[in-house]
Amino acid sequence: MTSPDFLFALLGVGALGAAALPRLVARRPLSVPLVFLACGMALQLLQVPLPEIDPVADRVWVEHLTEICVIVSLMGAGLALNRPFGRRLWQGTWRQLCVTMPLSIAAVGLLAWGVIGWPPAAALLLAAVLAPTDPVLASEVRVGAPTDSEHDEDEVRFALTSEAGLNDGLAFPFVLGAGALAVAAADGGVTFGGFARWALLDVVFRCAVGVAAGLAVGALLGWLFFRAGWRAMRLSEHREGFVAIGATFLAYGVTELVHGYGFVAVFVTACRIRAAERAHGYHMVLHDFVEQVERLLTAALLFLLGVFVAQGGLAPLTWQGAMAGLLLLFVVRPLTGWLAQVGTAAGPRERAVIAFFGIRGIGSLFYLAYALGSHGFGVPAGELWAVVTLTVVASVVLHGMTASPVISRLDRLRLHRARAGGAGPDPDEDEVASKRL
Repeated sequence: MTSPDFLFALLGVGALGAAALPRLVARRPLSVPLVFLACGMALQLLQVPLPEIDPVADRVWVEHLTEICVIVSLMGAGLALNRPFGRRLWQGTWRQLCVTMPLSIAAVGLLAWGVIGWPPAAALLLAAVLAPTDPVLASEVRVGAPTDSEHDEDEVRFALTSEAGLNDGLAFPFVLGAGALAVAAADGGVTFGGFARWALLDVVFRCAVGVAAGLAVGALLGWLFFRAGWRAMRLSEHREGFVAIGATFLAYGVTELVHGYGFVAVFVTACRIRAAERAHGYHMVLHDFVEQVERLLTAALLFLLGVFVAQGGLAPLTWQGAMAGLLLLFVVRPLTGWLAQVGTAAGPRERAVIAFFGIRGIGSLFYLAYALGSHGFGVPAGELWAVVTLTVVASVVLHGMTASPVISRLDRLRLHRARAGGAGPDPDEDEVASKRL
């Protein structure tokens, strides 16, 4: 039995580690999530008394803990983006959402159906669960803290951050579609009416409500933060970072109440708040607080994931399931990501990096826990968890070890080109970021 006092001590060490590790692993082929994942596995293998982790039996707390982590990270991503919203400025993002995401879902679904032998509903569920990307698990590939410049974000960091900000929510229609397919299979088959209902309600209506609610809440909060006539309510003048958590929960809760996609709304809310007063220093306060909360939650979840793996969480895994997850990381995402970026502002090296870093993480764990609370999919829940867990663990290791060397190499090349292009020995961030590789 695990002692509560031991858990308190472990939480204290973990929180201190989450504060110190980003500087300790900087510029090294490591990431904070990778360290916490390894620590969870190591402590369990050393027979340290840790609680039993069972995401099937404890599905509810897994769902809600991962849910909180995802919405907090979405708020942080939206607040960090400096580039104004626009069709051309976000061209790479739209390509990732409209090309890479559906092609990846189709490919993984076919793999799960044809290689693993799962029924269509379970195959679609796996594809939808593994659709969201998550740069939180490799901080080098995401946009940094907000600045007052609209042009200092390189194409790689911007594309990966903005893609993750939106596809975390846009995976929801496909997860719900998998549930509807499971119900239809039990009732005798898919009908045109059922498909039309899914397309109109789960795809069009709920996405539109998510965007509209995010814009409305973001506009209200932007006015409250920066322009409210009553000084006591003009929150930017008080510089309290926890307000970002309030904005996150408000946007998410209101949108879910009106049956929209809360993940979409949180990211849109953050972008709208940023647009209300783009150069204000309060964005840095909000972003820093969100980043600290996000780091703590991510560290805790990756530690627990490591414990789960060491306790035998991958025991139900088959070689077919392992192949499907690894093919997503090594073949499907790189190919579809490359195709989507052809013709965008990114250069060939940048396209390759954007395509490769399709990181799978906390969003996948949330969607699986959420889906298994509503439907049966004809596949043991433990086997589904094993495939998704392997994919997330492989992504944390692969991308966590490669992110720093790869991104550092791109940064050095951009700096060299900026200097060679006449920007002088010390070019500013805008000149460096504008160089295509």
